[in-house]
Amino acid sequence: MNNVLALIRENRLDEAEAELGRRQPGDANYHCARGLLLEAKGMLQEALDSLEAACQMDATNIDALFHAARMQDLYGDDDSAIENYRKVAQRPTAPVNALLNLVVLLEDHGQYEEALRYVERVLREHPNHTRARLFLKDIKSSMNMLYDETQEQSREHQGALLDMPITDFELSVRSRNCLKKMNINTVGDLLRITEAELLSYKNFGETSLEEIRAMLQQKDLRIGMLREEAPKPPRLTPQRLSPPQGAPDVLSKPLSEIEFSGRSRKCLQRLGLATLGDVALKTEAELLATKNFGQTSLNEVKHKLSEFGLSLRK
Repeated sequence: MNNVLALIRENRLDEAEAELGRRQPGDANYHCARGLLLEAKGMLQEALDSLEAACQMDATNIDALFHAARMQDLYGDDDSAIENYRKVAQRPTAPVNALLNLVVLLEDHGQYEEALRYVERVLREHPNHTRARLFLKDIKSSMNMLYDETQEQSREHQGALLDMPITDFELSVRSRNCLKKMNINTVGDLLRITEAELLSYKNFGETSLEEIRAMLQQKDLRIGMLREEAPKPPRLTPQRLSPPQGAPDVLSKPLSEIEFSGRSRKCLQRLGLATLGDVALKTEAELLATKNFGQTSLNEVKHKLSEFGLSLRK
């Protein structure tokens, strides 16, 4: 089959088809070569069918698994693509492109730990591999973003707890009335006042203080713990963005007509961007803040914009 594959690479498709016709159909190598030929002729669905047939015949055929996974990724069948790339990755001499393609898919699906293992595997064998080094940086950035999201969820939970009304808790009538007269209405209010201030209020004694301590302790809180509350940042006035510079037909060009990698395209879709003009309104920081959008995707977007005489907003 090497002759057939060589002819396909040289775009001598008629000769490749004739050569393939002289081979015996039936084994995985035949269907793999046929799939690549069909792909070169633009018959993508038929090509994928042939490549998947090759994988079913021989689940260890690296060429069939790699090209099937590549086309499954193209068609958006991420689960099948990941499964086949993983089979390729089981081989000690797995192609670097297969490993890095798998890394991209795993990162898109939030499987950062596994993605990190594969990119580190590439770098052990090729320490200066440019794409792998960029992917490593992207993955670690994504993992930090995931950590930040967890922290944000924790802060949201804490905020909801601080806003919880005192009336939601079972307190004695005396304690409830004292807190009401002191204008202490939420858990957050209790965390911003000291025990001394509570005890200084008329009719508020040690019994009420112990009651409130026990109530807060159930939530791992204590009186006065937010006394040193950090000042809130000043509210910024929204800034009106100037339209990007460029020809109207270029700015309105749909992103669907631009050849982006799968990761970059998904990130731009998450941001709701539809045209080159929409992208040119974004800054580097805004793009990098998007989930799974790393330095590799940023470089790709900047390069695509430059092809049309555009750039990101400064």
